Amino acid sequence: MNGPSSEPVVGICAAREQARWSFWDQAAHLVPDSYVRAVQGAGGFPVLLPVDRRAPARLVESIDGLLLIGGADLDPASYGAARAHGTETTYPDRDDFEIGMVRHALAAGIPVLAICRGMQVLNVALGGTLVQDLTKADGSNIHRRGLGTFDEAENHVLLVDGSLAARAAGEGVHVAHCHHHQAIEKLGEGLRITGRAVEDELPEAIETTDGHWVLGVQWHPEARDESAILAAFVAAAREEAVKRARDTRSAPSRSHGRRSAGARDAA
Repeated sequence: MNGPSSEPVVGICAAREQARWSFWDQAAHLVPDSYVRAVQGAGGFPVLLPVDRRAPARLVESIDGLLLIGGADLDPASYGAARAHGTETTYPDRDDFEIGMVRHALAAGIPVLAICRGMQVLNVALGGTLVQDLTKADGSNIHRRGLGTFDEAENHVLLVDGSLAARAAGEGVHVAHCHHHQAIEKLGEGLRITGRAVEDELPEAIETTDGHWVLGVQWHPEARDESAILAAFVAAAREEAVKRARDTRSAPSRSHGRRSAGARDAA
């Protein structure tokens, strides 16, 4: 499937929740179409990654980029905290799976784009913690003005000049569609904050300090056609696909061994 002329394979971590369709009402693995269309529109080949805590190392070997999407709160136990008032429904099996996927993806060196909840997963995977609820005493939250909608959800994010976030967005101040009530508290090891909300300076973008293509954004670039971030991520995944194809042709056994060893080290 991988090759210099093929679309890069982008693994999208799915949510596992109760869902209704046709005559059915049962547990399902879900990825909103907005993410799929954004990856396809940028020339990527999206594949849904079901929640499976056995699978991270094997799955990372089969993809060229990892996309973490929005969704439910992380269980506070995942970052060593007690559950606070305001924390909503959690799915610990999804948390464990996605944290494992992030760690293996970082070890393998593939591009990672972590959106909204995904940015929080990235932070927690590297030892960070979260503010469990941003809602004020009067019930207001400028980062989630309405439930299940991006209407009137535009904030502005000031991005650090020269950062991956600024390069991916193609601008220094980015219009962001936000829908979150949690935020970064303690920053994870090897991360830096490269974007803050103009409105209240809340951390809105993080990336690794090692120069690899690893970016977390607290907003939803897939919900805004003008955003260049998904296209930049897919372009990085395409470069990874070309590199892997080249390595496989030149030394297939050594190339496979390097990736497998890196994934095992992350376990």
